[in-house]
Amino acid sequence: MARNYKRCCCSCWSNRTKKDWKRRWRQSYKCSICGYVWIQSRRKKSVLDNEHMYKEYSIHKQTYNELANKYSVSRKTIQKTLDSFAPTHCRSPWKDVVLLIDTTYFGDIWIMAFKDARSKKILMYDVVEHENKDSYANWVKKLQKEGWNVLAIVCDGKRWLLGWFGDIPTQMCHFHQAQIIRRYITKQPILEANKSLKKIVSWLSRTDRVCFESELERWYNKYESFLKGKGTRFDWKQYYVHRRTRSAYFSLKRNLKYLFIYEEYMNQIDIPNTTNAIEAEFSHIKYKVNLHRWLRKDRKLKLIDYILKSRY
Repeated sequence: MARNYKRCCCSCWSNRTKKDWKRRWRQSYKCSICGYVWIQSRRKKSVLDNEHMYKEYSIHKQTYNELANKYSVSRKTIQKTLDSFAPTHCRSPWKDVVLLIDTTYFGDIWIMAFKDARSKKILMYDVVEHENKDSYANWVKKLQKEGWNVLAIVCDGKRWLLGWFGDIPTQMCHFHQAQIIRRYITKQPILEANKSLKKIVSWLSRTDRVCFESELERWYNKYESFLKGKGTRFDWKQYYVHRRTRSAYFSLKRNLKYLFIYEEYMNQIDIPNTTNAIEAEFSHIKYKVNLHRWLRKDRKLKLIDYILKSRY
């Protein structure tokens, strides 16, 4: 609703007023009912706390118009106040960190973030054009140069990312591995081999490496001939009939050495077996950013930056 800026008479409180002459370079008003004339008082300049206002804008989900009505200023003033705020970063006191790494996109902006699983803080983030292993490796080296001791890394199911960090133990996310299998054999498989494989994958987070490997080996011995079944195309070239089932099995076989890293270092380091913590962080930020639609790119980056730095 638009605000009413019409003055009321100071004598009879009528709203039938009009502008009169200017006196001492200040506007005077006259009441059409009682004829009372008064000079406009100087409006006191409101002092706006840009940090508190930006917290209301980002964390408490207030819009420009809601803040303008609350502080009795224009929408443009709210925008200028929010643009003048510069977020600060409180660094984590922990020096031994377990990194959760991932990249997500906010429309036209790609954010690569590094979160510590122990202190629950975002240590560093960067705006990138696309996700690649060189960017991950460079930022991990930068963290190490700044004094952070990277004990382990938890990442998603990118094949080129596993084993890319040298001597640092790399744990693959169990959820992403389950999603890879789901893409190959679907959510509700029809073939008996796919049903058995889906059941084995459902035990991934509830079993150890020895049991999981033995179950996978038993499944392969049972369906070996099924996986090796071939057919002939019209050009007399042979092909594997159940290629998607083969891809699902070999994905588990190939990533097996990265799925139970947390078990090997259980007595030394507390390594999570999923990247759910940083995925939840991204979901929270996307929800807050989507509330303020049609933001300019610089304002959207500033909003993401503030939420990342002041989440905890």
